[in-house]
Amino acid sequence: MQPTPDFDPAKLAKSLLRRLRQGALATLMAGSGDPYCSLINLASHPDGSPILLISRLAVHTRNILADSRISLMLDERVAGDPLEGARIMLSGRAEQAGTDKELLQRRYLNAHPSAEGFVSFRDFSFFRIRPSGTHLVAGFGRIVDLKPEQFLTDLTGAEDLLAAEQGAVEHMNADHRDTMNLYATRLLGAAEGDWRCTGCDPEGFDMQMDQTALRLDFPERVTDGTALRKMLVRLAGEARKKMDQGATL
Repeated sequence: MQPTPDFDPAKLAKSLLRRLRQGALATLMAGSGDPYCSLINLASHPDGSPILLISRLAVHTRNILADSRISLMLDERVAGDPLEGARIMLSGRAEQAGTDKELLQRRYLNAHPSAEGFVSFRDFSFFRIRPSGTHLVAGFGRIVDLKPEQFLTDLTGAEDLLAAEQGAVEHMNADHRDTMNLYATRLLGAAEGDWRCTGCDPEGFDMQMDQTALRLDFPERVTDGTALRKMLVRLAGEARKKMDQGATL
């Protein structure tokens, strides 16, 4: 089935990967190869690929260590029929953190601060899912298969941004919570609240309140700290302009 002309499947898939914090993880049972499914928490790598923090005591972790092939279902629940919400089934392999452990840890803990206590447990490890593809379902006429290059963010040339990311996250959370509330309410149509930053990448800015996450897409690609600051100032100006316009109506 082909998507309708007004449908942007890559943009929707990227949004789901950035915003959803729980999913159903399917692995293959060690020994028998039978399918096994479990509920997991996740965060996203700067390129959008999922990050997991899982225990070796869990069946799914033992399965992954024996056979790294997985599938991951992420769905956007809606009121009424849950099948009306957008969802993706991502396939790929789960790789245990290596030299990228620090990056995976900070990205995961930004999204799940309550997991801080598990990081020091010897049986817990970070894994990153390397996607081989995804199947997106978003309603009638909106079903499409996507390749990784269509839904992952290209990080080429963005080394400076990645190095500056955590400092930017901490700065925004310490000094600019009011600005993030403006982003949420004026640019994304969300409710007012205590929104905090969880990460940024060349294509956008991620915010979260409790387990609700928002994605603010940048109008242009950003690859360094200076460009990020300019972009955030620009978006804040657009948000304030919308607020002023609303006040005059």
